[in-house]
Amino acid sequence: MASSTFKLATWNINSVRLRIGIVCDFLEKHRPDMLCLQEIKCQNDQFPRKAFEELGYKHSAVHGQKGYHGVATVSRHPLKDISSTDYVAMGDTRHVECVVTTKRGPIKVHNFYVPAGGDEADPKTNPKFDHKLKFIDEMKLLNSTHGEMPNVLVGDLNIAPLETDVWSHKQLLKVVSHTPIETDGLIDVMNKGGWTDLIRHHIPPEEKLYTWWSYRSRDWSAADKGRRLDHVWSAPELAEHLHDMLVLREARGWEKPSDHVPVMATFKF
Repeated sequence: MASSTFKLATWNINSVRLRIGIVCDFLEKHRPDMLCLQEIKCQNDQFPRKAFEELGYKHSAVHGQKGYHGVATVSRHPLKDISSTDYVAMGDTRHVECVVTTKRGPIKVHNFYVPAGGDEADPKTNPKFDHKLKFIDEMKLLNSTHGEMPNVLVGDLNIAPLETDVWSHKQLLKVVSHTPIETDGLIDVMNKGGWTDLIRHHIPPEEKLYTWWSYRSRDWSAADKGRRLDHVWSAPELAEHLHDMLVLREARGWEKPSDHVPVMATFKF
């Protein structure tokens, strides 16, 4: 039986309407089967479905809100069982899930935008950080396999868990996104749910790797003070089929870019 590939990409786009041009360029060049977007920053009826449909992405699962947050998954294949969970009961649109059928069979895909957490890494004085920690706690109930269906979890998780996921482990230990309480929490989510970190499954954990560079840096590439905030996880049985992993660093230098870049996993079934 001939093998077939399935490509799944994730990208915090920081306003899908503002950056629909570079999204379309990415889709035309790389042709993922699915694209999971975070921070779409629009309501459901404002989502630019037509632009995606014209490129063959006729199926979508959109969970947006006015001006902030929002997640959306677009697909070249039909989606079913679309739903979302209101983590920490805050009313934010930070999660959408759906089921897509591949040559291997159905796969459930979770698309997440975890709260950034503000600037101060103290849940007692910073409500945003407290929200983030509670959000991560609730994610510990997620399992990588639902019944017999393998799951994939992608998105901007706003935590860089490994020392090599940040430009300076020592300098960022007290900075939100790399504090021990966050990194331990995210690793606990992974362990409790039986997830495999596909990026580090393919790219050795000893290798420095980033998916986000701050807008505050004048020359982001030369300074290279990045963090790996965007993730692709899966059930272990899917990890066995991982063929390639792309972190599209060049996208950070595109015109009017997001501060995050696309990450794409290719499976071969």
